[in-house]
Formats: sequence, C-alpha cells, structure tokens
Amino acid sequence: MSQLGERWLRAAYRGDAWLAALRPLEVLYRWGVRRRAAAYACGRKPVWRAPVPVVVVGNLTLGGTGKSPLVAWLVEHLNGQGWRPGILSRGYGGQGAVYPQLVEATTPAAVCGDEPRMLADQTGVPVVVDPERPRGARRLLEAGCDILVSDDGLQHLALGRDLELVVVDGVRGFGNGRCLPAGPLREPLSRLESIDAMLVNGEPRVALPRDGRRMTLVPSGWRRLADGSRYPIDETPFTGPVHAVAGIGRPARFFDTLRGLGVAVIPHPFGDHHRFRADELHFEDGRPLVMTAKDAVKCRDLAPDESWVLEVEALPESGFVDWFDDWLAGAGAMPLRQPGSHEFARRVDVGSPQQ
Repeated sequence: MSQLGERWLRAAYRGDAWLAALRPLEVLYRWGVRRRAAAYACGRKPVWRAPVPVVVVGNLTLGGTGKSPLVAWLVEHLNGQGWRPGILSRGYGGQGAVYPQLVEATTPAAVCGDEPRMLADQTGVPVVVDPERPRGARRLLEAGCDILVSDDGLQHLALGRDLELVVVDGVRGFGNGRCLPAGPLREPLSRLESIDAMLVNGEPRVALPRDGRRMTLVPSGWRRLADGSRYPIDETPFTGPVHAVAGIGRPARFFDTLRGLGVAVIPHPFGDHHRFRADELHFEDGRPLVMTAKDAVKCRDLAPDESWVLEVEALPESGFVDWFDDWLAGAGAMPLRQPGSHEFARRVDVGSPQQ
C-alpha cells in the first residue's frame, strides 16, 4: 500500500470527519457488494463445492488482523487430529506466471507472495496460490488433501465453504464502521450475522458488534535469518537497542510486542507486503536488525548478517478449540460431495446499504 493509502487507512480507523465526503462512493460500493453476493446466492454465478470440508479464514477490514497465524494454527491442529490439510491463497504481491501454483521449497516470495511462502515454511503442508480459488482447490485435492483452509477467502464467493471464521484486531476493531472508500470495511458489518465465529486478536479496546472468541499472538522464539538457528524466547540472542522493520498490516503491534519482551526498539514501519530494498535494511550504527516472519521470507538475501526473526504463533482460547473440535467431528462424518454444484452453502449477506 502506498504512503497515501496508509494515511487514508489510518484515517478510516480513526473515523476522521473528512471521510464523510466519500459516502456517496460508499453507497455505490455497497450496491456492488450486494449485487455480487446475490448473483452467487441465486446461481447466476457458479459456486464450486469441493468434495472435502473447506474452512475460510478472512476479515472484513483492510489491514492486518492476524489471520495468517490463525491459518497456521488451524493447519497444525488439523495435522494433530489426523487430517491432511492444504492451504489455499490468493498470493497477494506475487508475480507467478502459471496458476495454480504449488509452493515448492525453492519458490521465492516474489513469485508466490510473502504470506504463502511464510505459511509453507511454517507448516510444511501443501500451499497453492491461485486467484481462481476453485481451480486452486482442485490442485490441493490432487496433492492428497482431505480438508482445505482458505487464507483471506471470505470475499471469494466462487468457492463454497463449510466454515467461515473472521479475525478482527482487538485494538482497531472495525474502524468507523463504513465500507470502502469511506471506511476500512470490505463488506457491511451485517455480514457478521452469517459467519460461524469471530476471533478477536488481543484485548478488545473498542466496542464490537457481536461476541467473539479471544485469540492472542504469542512470541515463540528467535531465529537467526542467515542460518536458521533458533533460540528460546526467554534467551534474547542479541544485546542493546535494535532496528525493527515491519511491512505488515499494523507495524505498531510488532514493535509493541518487542518492547513487551524487554527489547529497546528503533522502529521502521513500512506498508503491508512492502518490497524491501537492501538499503532499507542496512544501518550505519551496526545494531542488530529484527523483523517479522512475513518480512523475513523477502529479506533473506538482502539483510545484514546480524538479522533476527521474531517467531509468533496464534493461541485461540480453549472455548474456540473445543468448538472447532466439535465441528471437526461432524465434518469427519460428512459424506464426500460431488464438485460442480451451484449450491452456495454459506448465508451470504445481501442486506440493506445502511447499517
């Protein structure tokens, strides 16, 4: 996102008064969202149903919420339950030439996108990138997956789904509650009425329109970028203030996490999915450099030797884990479906344009 876009996004979450001038455009945007959802709901646009369960993880807002760590947790949990999960991604920022694209060990982030590269490294399960979600889903079936997890797939209605999970940042919430371009929402807040569960990342600091399960991002360890060596989170492998870079949806959350670990931070925020240059990672004072796992996949060949990655993992509350396991028990008993149906399994919002 450009600097102008970042300034607009901050204004949308603050609810700056000048955004009221964009509300006529918001009405048009909402009309387009309703029209598109109705087309899928009534069968004018086809919905492809996979013969295995599909879990969609997404958000209603622009900007980071912590959905990718939740995807990683879901996949690890599914592995532990005996499933063979696969991850489906749009691959934002990638420049692949051929789709569907199975992320291999040698696939660079510039080709597949930073989040698919990170998830493939973290989970070891098949990850497929494809802007056409049904086509990508079929590739995961060919890879032997018996349950699919779609990262950031809430608005990709061409792929049928059995479970919808929305992640919201507890600090920023849903901003001013307005849709694009008058606010940060991709869909009206009424869409929350049709999802299966909402997970709130961190302590809620704003009022939310529905109850949600709690989720926290927990620092789990340090990794040296140059050789991959790992250290426990309570054994900080560097000293003194560090330069911290973050090209994620909300860099301040990363900087606050480092400070919470007792690390003195010189912050360097960048836009989400930022394409780093070497000169943005090298500093004359020679202090250590610390970054997120999402940024690390793009900086392996650019960063100085004294570069470190803070690994984090999602930790959903026990109530959500029990709820999800109950759903899995039912999903495991579901008969295999025949793909190709125009049935739209989810209850997609096609409500009024006003809150």
